[in-house]
Amino acid sequence: MARRRRTSIGTGRPSPYVYAMLAVVLIAAMFPFYWSFLIGSGDQSSIYDQNLSWWPGGNFLANASEVINNDAVKFWKALSNSIIVSTVTAASTVLLSTLAGFAFAKLRFKGSGPLLVAVIATMAVPVQLGVVPLYIAMSKLGWTGNIGAVILPALVTAFGVFWMTQYLSQSLPTELIEAARVDGCSMLRTFWHLGLTSARPAAAMLALFTFVTTWNNFLWPLIVLDPQSPTLPLALSLLQANYFVDYSLVLAGVLIATVPLLLLFIFAGRQLVSGIMQGAVKG
Repeated sequence: MARRRRTSIGTGRPSPYVYAMLAVVLIAAMFPFYWSFLIGSGDQSSIYDQNLSWWPGGNFLANASEVINNDAVKFWKALSNSIIVSTVTAASTVLLSTLAGFAFAKLRFKGSGPLLVAVIATMAVPVQLGVVPLYIAMSKLGWTGNIGAVILPALVTAFGVFWMTQYLSQSLPTELIEAARVDGCSMLRTFWHLGLTSARPAAAMLALFTFVTTWNNFLWPLIVLDPQSPTLPLALSLLQANYFVDYSLVLAGVLIATVPLLLLFIFAGRQLVSGIMQGAVKG
């Protein structure tokens, strides 16, 4: 019976209930996007219509064009800033977090345990508490108003260090590192060829989450950036700055800002699922 049950679990096809549950989850996840598209494809009068149709209107391209060509939004400048900030932050977080995780997981040095605990403890500190000292530091550096002030504090995160430490401690055998050292490989080359290779699935997941978090970040860029050089969330918030808000334009702009993230998930989704599954199995 046990053998038959294992065979059923390993090779059997999911039941119709599983497909039904997945369909419900998919509809629930996609509904906000469809609702945004529904409002973004109409005009400002259709939003207040109590008999709002569930079929999209025909004004989405016009609304999107108005958002892109709006002089107050500075869409292309904001888009380039968001791409630069998110890409640099994701790349640096992956590299530095993997380097720190490799050291904590595989190197033995004095004070490594308390130092890792101190790094993890910083995750309990609310982000809002660090805003004032961080702004003073950026002001003294003369970086306020520059996108460098958004990139520098996010070059590495405590979560990234903790995540890569846990992953490398289980996925990279210590014997493999010792064999590389015996063969004359330096520690930096050992990290580059063994550490980064072993951490690839977890690094892909960390890069995706860091990119999305940075892309959607609003508070710190609002404080430190110049209004003439915003990121995309700041630029789109200007659509709501007037006394009368045209929500069809706002939601059309939100959908445009979501397109790069959807493309990222489409092209890197397999690595993300692989990273999550391997982390779950090893955990």
